Formats: sequence, structure tokens, C-alpha cells
Amino acid sequence: MKKAIVFGASGFVGSYLLKALLDDPDYEQVTIVVRKVINVQHPKLKTVTGDFHSLPDLASEINADDVFITLGTTKKKTPDQKAYREIDHDYPVLAAQLALKNGAKSVFLLTAVGSDAGSGVFYIRTKGETERDILALDFEHTHIFRPSLITGDRAEKRILEKIFIGIWPVVDTMLFGSWKKYKGIHAKDIALAMKNAAKVQKHKVKIYEWDDMQRLLH
Repeated sequence: MKKAIVFGASGFVGSYLLKALLDDPDYEQVTIVVRKVINVQHPKLKTVTGDFHSLPDLASEINADDVFITLGTTKKKTPDQKAYREIDHDYPVLAAQLALKNGAKSVFLLTAVGSDAGSGVFYIRTKGETERDILALDFEHTHIFRPSLITGDRAEKRILEKIFIGIWPVVDTMLFGSWKKYKGIHAKDIALAMKNAAKVQKHKVKIYEWDDMQRLLH
């Protein structure tokens, strides 16, 4: 049996991922690192309270076989680019570094479709730089998940996103071939794909877009 650690367990995808891991008999312990205690109780759950700034002091607690990172923010929630980069790049990379130092074998990272460290668009470039810098850590296995529109019911209100989600089923029917990666996918399905990827680790580096995640659901 293995141990897992989740960064971003209170988020949209992360909350589904936490439940999936707690229900999975392959894991004897699931650690979460959160800014404040969340309302989840389970005999396998270990909660560590901290954030990017306090994480180095919690290094001994960052101990697992599999590291799942679903951290992220939005331009609306974090308009300052420095603060955005800290959440979307610095925190995931630091978390991965500490876990690797403590013996972690595999990392599972949630980014976004089109991530590109060479992009001129700040938000796409930041995701790409996060991928690049975690790949450079050289885990035994690195899994990168690149969804497009993430569907499902969020606790927070995102009016524009709600509109997109409403029309996206129609758009999905027109996406074929290389365009399939832009199809929408439910947050729960992303979480299940991340969890299931840990069961079959054949590749040192694997990038999952829409069709790859779909295959992990069956």
C-alpha cells in the first residue's frame, strides 16, 4: 500500500481527487496540505495546515509515494501577476521538490491545454514553466494533465465560465482530430483520471489531454 499527498485538496478538481484517493484501497494514507482545515474526516486522512510561505518548515510532513498537485488560481481571483505566478508556479514546484527529497516516486500535475513555456501569453507561459520545472526535477514518473474547459458545479460564481459551460456541449460536437483536446471535461473525471494514472505507470513522462483522460476512465 502507498501513501499519497495532495496539494490543492480544497479546490474544484482537488476535492474530487481527495475523495477518490481516500476511497482507493491502494492507499493507506492520504495527506493534504491546506491553508485551513476542511470539513472532511476519514481514518486515512492526514491534514497539514500551511501554505507556500510556511511549506519549507513543514518539509518533514511532505512525505508520500505519489504527489498530486491541483493548485491553481484565476486572473479574476489573482490579478497581480507576481501573486498568480507564486500560486501557479512557485508553490507547485516547491511542493514537488520537497516531496522528491523525501522519497516520492511519482508526481501528478494539473495544468491546462496549450501550456507552453515559450508562449507570449503570461498565463499559458506560467503553466508551461511549471511543467518544465517539475519535469526538470526528474521524478521516476511525471504525469501532466492538460484539460481545456473544466465543467461541473463550482461553489464560487463564475458568470462567464457558466455561459461557456452552457454552450460547450454544442462546441464539443464540432471538435475532431487534433481539436479534441479542447473538449470540456468534468472536474470529477479529471480527478478519476489522475487517480487511475497511478495504477499504470509505464512511462517516465506522460502528458494527458482530453482523449488520454477519457481512456483512463474505462
